[in-house]
Amino acid sequence: MNEPDHWFEPLAEHMGRAYLRYSFTKGTEQEVDFLVEALDLEPGMRVLDVGCGPGRHAHALGRRGIGVLGIDIAQRFIDIASEGAPASVEFVRQDARRLDVGSGFDAAISLCQGAFGLVGPGPDLDVLAGMAAAVRPGGRVGLSAFSAYFSLTYQKDATFDPATGIAHEHTEVRDEAGNPRPAELWTTCYTPRELRLLLERVGLVVDDIWSVEPGQYGRTAPTIESAELLAVAHKPF
Repeated sequence: MNEPDHWFEPLAEHMGRAYLRYSFTKGTEQEVDFLVEALDLEPGMRVLDVGCGPGRHAHALGRRGIGVLGIDIAQRFIDIASEGAPASVEFVRQDARRLDVGSGFDAAISLCQGAFGLVGPGPDLDVLAGMAAAVRPGGRVGLSAFSAYFSLTYQKDATFDPATGIAHEHTEVRDEAGNPRPAELWTTCYTPRELRLLLERVGLVVDDIWSVEPGQYGRTAPTIESAELLAVAHKPF
């Protein structure tokens, strides 16, 4: 049996549709409504969803008339996402560290540590470079990342490595029948300044960085109190 390309694949295989039971997945519609406005999306545009998971954001965008290509490293999630997908939405298994999707997208997103933040500080730059290459001049990028400020202050169930900015957590995930599986999670955390520097390094112009919570996306200046940061940038002409 071939080794998985990434430590998250066996976890996704175990969770399957049970992933969509987690509370952080319940705010999809609000998040997409906000992203449509923040990224200037309109029906007929095309979005690249990097680390799409079971496709919740891609489906919601498709229901709004927006075309989406969703990519994820976990075939189990790609299979789930493909079921009942809107006609304008398609899914392909692909490694976000080595994106090969062409160019000309109106926007690219990577949300909820679906790809960016789960691959390590170095490969995260590869993910961003691929997203920047995929969007057209003037196109937008929307990116969420776990906040280093929040992790250091409030995340008591994880060990934070100050040398790498990675939070290491021992937990368990459950499948659709409720059967648990031990799991280790490695999440790379960022400050707003670090996100800005990375986005600029791949040739993007940062428009805004906000503190957000799942299902509560908004234009709140960065704080220590929120678990996630949401950055919006654009590719210059």
